[in-house]
Amino acid sequence: MFRPTRMAALAAAVALSLTGCGGGGESTAEHSSQTLTLGTLMAPKSFAAADSDFANVSPFYQAVYDTLLRMEPGGKLVPMLATEWKYNDDKTVLTLKLRDDVKFTDGTPFNADAAKQNLERFKAGTSADAQFLAALKTATAVDSTTLELTLSAPDPAFLGYLSKDASFMQSPSSFGNADIATKPVGSGPYILDTAATVTGNSYSYKSNPDYWNKGLVHYDNMVLNVYPEQTSLLNAVKAGTLNGSLIDISMIQEAEAAGYKNNSFEGNWTGLILFDRAGKTNPALKDVRVRQALNYAFDTKALLDAVNQGRGSTTTQVFPPSSDAYDASLDSRYAYDPAKAKKLLADAGYANGFTLQMPSTPLVNSSIFTLITQQLKEVGVTVETVDAGNNFIADLLAAKYAASYMILEQQSDWQLINMKIAPNAAWNPYKYEDPTVDQLINKIHLGSGDEQKSAAKELNKYIVEQAWFAPWYRPQNSFVTDAKTKVELQTGNVYPYIWSFTPAS
Repeated sequence: MFRPTRMAALAAAVALSLTGCGGGGESTAEHSSQTLTLGTLMAPKSFAAADSDFANVSPFYQAVYDTLLRMEPGGKLVPMLATEWKYNDDKTVLTLKLRDDVKFTDGTPFNADAAKQNLERFKAGTSADAQFLAALKTATAVDSTTLELTLSAPDPAFLGYLSKDASFMQSPSSFGNADIATKPVGSGPYILDTAATVTGNSYSYKSNPDYWNKGLVHYDNMVLNVYPEQTSLLNAVKAGTLNGSLIDISMIQEAEAAGYKNNSFEGNWTGLILFDRAGKTNPALKDVRVRQALNYAFDTKALLDAVNQGRGSTTTQVFPPSSDAYDASLDSRYAYDPAKAKKLLADAGYANGFTLQMPSTPLVNSSIFTLITQQLKEVGVTVETVDAGNNFIADLLAAKYAASYMILEQQSDWQLINMKIAPNAAWNPYKYEDPTVDQLINKIHLGSGDEQKSAAKELNKYIVEQAWFAPWYRPQNSFVTDAKTKVELQTGNVYPYIWSFTPAS
């Protein structure tokens, strides 16, 4: 185990690294009930809808782009640009009825052909979520308000995808615009004020005067400030320049002292992703005993205490408690046991250990990478840390590293499978394939309700036993809001949706 003195020192290091001085991306916009000012650590790489992302950057896009469906905070799907929808009997043809009173901000009418083109472009685009539309075979504009989507096979998560970046609707007239990366043209509740925006630093929006759903617009203006790291973000919170922000758990006490409310939830899991299960770039990871050893090497309870102040739940599985796949008994599968880790490494032919190269990023507290290095060193694994900077995510998805620390959101079973486990999943960048996994995924895809649930549990157990990941815990995330602001947290997304913010009465 970690020695008490070492753990205390590391915990102190985590806290200290978040309390220094730092520059911020504060906007000069006035802080009032008519302006919603939010903080974030990430900026959109491009405003082109076909290349968009979601999760932490979702508010940038939701401000300017509508989706076909909308997900309420509790997870229920409700009408957005589509007023109704229906599958055929085998759930391979989805017919949507669309609104006929919506225009993009350049005056172009929204219709079924615009929706068709946007879906096709997203599937062919550069977004990490392009696989959301992998099952989309054809999109047909039956008439101006009827869209027919034919799938190659049923996709249990497809409707949910249509409430996310997969169906951001951009004006077809702007598809060829050379400046679309910085000047979005949508039909959303806000319009990006490019004159008041500093790309990568601060994004200012004005409410769309012609927006079709006034009930979703609670502010005249919105500002999204981007901070280079956690310290700058904390300083902005302490200065009271933000109405709300997702913050590191270690900031909570200082945020509360500054008058902010802590809205907490467990929206992610954190730990290592062991990408290279075939040993293409690091042969050691091909052996399941090595991957299991990495799981035994981490004192997850001590990590939770040191990094997250004990706020959260230790786990060894990536499926959340709300999932059909979840099995509480699996959370004790890899109890901290460095001696067992060493024996497994020796049995696999690595009695003298091996070297594992992993990336770091300033977006994550540097003390976490110190903890990883120290924990693995105690079982004989040498970690070489490479500073990936702001290319951290892009490098991971490009299969540049055999393993990495990561915090990923928890989703419904089918979405999680297609994001992290399936051969073409974005977070399976090495495209690792396992016949057992393929068979179970097929059962989840096409089986009856009971068969799907049973196969999901079996898949989860197999993934844990094969140690595709080395999860530590589900951290308690915190979204803080000031006294002027209320927010409803969002199921399946760490950043609340923009229409879930309202002025406090």
